[in-house]
Amino acid sequence: MWNDFKAFIMRGNVVDLAVAVVIGAAFSGIVKSLVDDIIMPPIGLVVGRLDFSNLFVVLKDGPKPHDLPYKTVAQAHDAGAVTWNYGSFISNIIAFLIIAASVFMLVRVVTRLYAKPAPATPTTRPCPECTLPIPIPARRCPNCTAVVG
Repeated sequence: MWNDFKAFIMRGNVVDLAVAVVIGAAFSGIVKSLVDDIIMPPIGLVVGRLDFSNLFVVLKDGPKPHDLPYKTVAQAHDAGAVTWNYGSFISNIIAFLIIAASVFMLVRVVTRLYAKPAPATPTTRPCPECTLPIPIPARRCPNCTAVVG
């Protein structure tokens, strides 16, 4: 059983998948930072100094005393309110689109790097009499014994 497990783990596909997951997790962190720290602040400025991380709707007020309306998601959560955080959702959609576009571009580059197989050179030709395949250098068909040029 140990040998089977070791053989399974050492297969190229499993190791490649493990490396892809680790690199994907690291890449996801980079893209999240790109979206949250680089892309969303200018978009927030363009739409009127809006902070997307604090776009939310209060579904139910919390039991703790508070100053209405809540100014941030953290303030609402501290008061025990139930919120619908659509600003975070918008940021996550943008992050997903960036990751999907990056993976798409990476796959396109990798597929172009792989050499296309050369077309196979034919080793046979059809007999002019019986149309069965015969070797190219043959002078007589082994099936119908016709002389081929």
